[in-house]
Amino acid sequence: MQPKEGLLKKYYPVILLTVVILASVVVLSFTNSFASVQIEAQIQSEKLSQLKAMFPDMTAFTTAANGIDIIKVGDKTIGYSFTAIGKGYGGTIIILVGLQDANTVKGISIVAQTETNGLGSRVTRPEFTDQFSGKAIADIQYSGKAIGSVKSEQIDGWSGSTISSKAVINAVRETAMQKVAQLPK
Repeated sequence: MQPKEGLLKKYYPVILLTVVILASVVVLSFTNSFASVQIEAQIQSEKLSQLKAMFPDMTAFTTAANGIDIIKVGDKTIGYSFTAIGKGYGGTIIILVGLQDANTVKGISIVAQTETNGLGSRVTRPEFTDQFSGKAIADIQYSGKAIGSVKSEQIDGWSGSTISSKAVINAVRETAMQKVAQLPK
């Protein structure tokens, strides 16, 4: 048998490493719980700002279990919003979609995107996003035309950013059709 001192020397690195890892886990868990509250508050603040831009008269909103925000002025419902997610050329595009009723889009706002700067990122510009305002959900389709060419009844995309443009258009239309079926009656 080895003396106790020899065993301690042999297992000291393992014991030290275990203590360091446990301390790190505790610190990271605390930091995560503290930061996640602040991150969620920031997300809600940004969402409120974007909703206020779409629904200027809004006094409150509540989020239902199905992820649909019910926008109100006092006790009256004036619209709905939800998040749509599209797969662009550079990654995920997150879109806040506002509906003024079960058939009509009030507006959209790009919440986050990782598209190529100067190309796909143009989906955030008003020339693109403003085309959705007042459109019937059924009319939200890619026109095949570039923004700035002949204006169409559908949604024009950016030349050189077809994948990004289509990702937003398809995500808005498909998610809107799904969410409309879940609206409160």
